[in-house]
Amino acid sequence: MSIHATAIVSDKAIIGNNVEIGAYTIIYDNVEISDNTVIEAFCEIGVSNHLSNRNKLYIGPNSHIRSHSVFYEGSVFLESLVTGHRVTVREKIKAGKNLQIGTLSDLQGHCEIGDFVRFHSNVHIGQKSKIGSYVWIFPYVVLTNDPHPPSDTLLGVTVEDYAVIATMSVVLPGAYIRKGCLIGAHSSIKGDTEEDMIYAGSPAKKICPTSKIKLHDGSGDAYPWRKHFHRGYPEDLVRTWISE
Repeated sequence: MSIHATAIVSDKAIIGNNVEIGAYTIIYDNVEISDNTVIEAFCEIGVSNHLSNRNKLYIGPNSHIRSHSVFYEGSVFLESLVTGHRVTVREKIKAGKNLQIGTLSDLQGHCEIGDFVRFHSNVHIGQKSKIGSYVWIFPYVVLTNDPHPPSDTLLGVTVEDYAVIATMSVVLPGAYIRKGCLIGAHSSIKGDTEEDMIYAGSPAKKICPTSKIKLHDGSGDAYPWRKHFHRGYPEDLVRTWISE
């Protein structure tokens, strides 16, 4: 374990083997950081508030949290969590393995997130969102939850496996993005969708099946993307995708 001399680490926190904690980082009481994890400088890990029910913040093994990030207590992140800089992650999130959270992204808590989800920079995930596995959400996307703001009526967004939401899109309260959907850039999407379809526009309309899109190099179909894009995914999973 390597803790910078300026870091403040509670003696109540559970710190695994081979953990690195950077300069001026604060690790609060109700935290467990698993083996082989890096917490860079100027982070706050395990911030307490009245919404967490005093549940522990768990950071799984082989994770990397970059500088100036803030995590509240009361969430669970399985192995290989990776963040950019200056992310904010609130309480009561249950996330699978290999979640990536881009720089300046904001997860408002009370969410469920599957495995191998990718949030690019400046993504906002509203409360009560349910996100499947292998989902891609690109920069400046907002997942909303209040149908008549401001109110206490929260309708979370659901995003199923393999869906892609392109940059600058707004997903409105209660929207249901089905498996393999592509939401085009600058779209405003609400209501239900159909699997493996393209929706685009404001308000978004169904355009056509994703299978209609071809790769720009002419080598084949762009979707399902998992047939040709494999970077960062385990070999056994890729073999399954190819054989589908």
